[in-house]
Amino acid sequence: MMNYKQHYMWDLKSLLLATDNTEYSEGAIKEAIHIAKHCDAKLYVIQVLQINPEFATEGHKEIEKMELNCRLHFDHIRELAAEENVEIESIVRRSDKPDEVIVEEAYKKKVDLIVMGRRGFTGLKRFVIGSVTAKVIVSSPCNVLVVPKGAQIKSWTILLATDGSDYSRASEDEALSMARRCPELKKFFALSVAKSESKLPETTQIIENFKKKAVEWGIEIEPIIAVGVPHEIILKIAKEKDCDLIILGTYGRKGVKKLAFGSVSEKVITYTNCAVLVAKIAKI
Repeated sequence: MMNYKQHYMWDLKSLLLATDNTEYSEGAIKEAIHIAKHCDAKLYVIQVLQINPEFATEGHKEIEKMELNCRLHFDHIRELAAEENVEIESIVRRSDKPDEVIVEEAYKKKVDLIVMGRRGFTGLKRFVIGSVTAKVIVSSPCNVLVVPKGAQIKSWTILLATDGSDYSRASEDEALSMARRCPELKKFFALSVAKSESKLPETTQIIENFKKKAVEWGIEIEPIIAVGVPHEIILKIAKEKDCDLIILGTYGRKGVKKLAFGSVSEKVITYTNCAVLVAKIAKI
């Protein structure tokens, strides 16, 4: 019987699950364990206790409570992982800048993927500038998988959204690489959105270029060209096609040097119900 791992889309040696011990991390926890199992990858789990220096000297009882809850949370994750024969290495850090700590650990452990919940550690009802998840996406040295609470990657239906930028080309290569490793992939949709009719020729060329690349990789895709507001079209297509995973570049043409409020990637991550893989140009 053929090993299922041979049909899995990821090829990872290690991954870092960032959890905040809230319901927003539930989907990320389950998916990280699932990936670690089928990739036979090392799973690191980190929780950053948000404690500023002033609070640390005055709130000992509250800190002890936070640390106890953290230990219980890790015990829960360890039990879930044990059911899948996955071992975890837990990391607890104190900091008022959790995004920096997560990225620092990603560098230190040389992980291939960071897995996070959609709303980071802020608990905000909206994915906004300053959220931990957004900052990690910008600064991460590796790909970041953002998993909403109820999301599950199960039927292997990919939606790649590309705008032809350097950052999108990184996501194109990642999507093709994943598709090549998973012959059981059901559907691979490649989407490019023109903001106006006048941009259609450029958008069409983007898809044509990607189709040629896919042929070279031996991957069959279903191209989609649309006109409209990019994030709205991406969300619409993902829902219509019942996609498990959306793959994007890092903030499209705006790059990674700063967070771009209102960016396509940010809005897609905010409002989609499926997992989103943000592909980075440079990995560890």
